[in-house]
Amino acid sequence: MKRQMPTTGKKITKHGEKWDSQKELAFYERFIMNKVPARLVSIHESFPLFDKTWAQYPAVVPSWKYTADIVIRNKAGQIEHVYDVKNSFGIYGISIANKLTFKQFTRLYGIPVEAVVVRKHDFKTACIGVTKQLDLQWTQKKHDQRIREGKNPTNPPLTKTDTNYSWIEATNYEYEQPIK
Repeated sequence: MKRQMPTTGKKITKHGEKWDSQKELAFYERFIMNKVPARLVSIHESFPLFDKTWAQYPAVVPSWKYTADIVIRNKAGQIEHVYDVKNSFGIYGISIANKLTFKQFTRLYGIPVEAVVVRKHDFKTACIGVTKQLDLQWTQKKHDQRIREGKNPTNPPLTKTDTNYSWIEATNYEYEQPIK
C-alpha cells in the first residue's frame, strides 16, 4: 500500500488563535509577535475574490475567497504585507492553484502575496504572481551559468529576519528606498 504525503500540517491552538501548522506558528512567534504591534496584525483574514454567481439554472458557481496566514498593516490601516507560509518554494509548497489565487488577490487588492519559507534564524520570502518574480529555484550554479551565457542573472528569494521592509523588495522590480 502506497502512503500519501499529508497535504496539510497539524492544526495548533496557541495565543488565542488556531494555526494551520507549526511553521506558521513559528513564523508568527519568531518574526512578528512582540515585534509588530498586535493591532496591526491579523491572523487568517479572509478576502473575497469572487461572489457566488449563477450559471444556467440551476447551476451555481460558488464564491471564491483567499484567507491569508498573516496580514500586517501600517498605522493608516493600509496593507503592508500579506504572508502565506509554505514548506518550500517548489511545486509541493506552492501549487498552481495557489499561484492563481495569489494573482487574483493581487489584481483586486493591489498588493502581492508573499510566500514565506521559515528557517531556524530567518525566513525567505518572494512575491508570487507578479511579472518580475524572484527566482524561486535560484542556485549559484544557475546564476553563474546565466552570466556565462550573456543573460541577465536572476535573483534569489529575499532572506529576512524581520518584517521591516517593503514587499517590493521581494520582487525583481526596481525599488528605491524612501528618504527618511
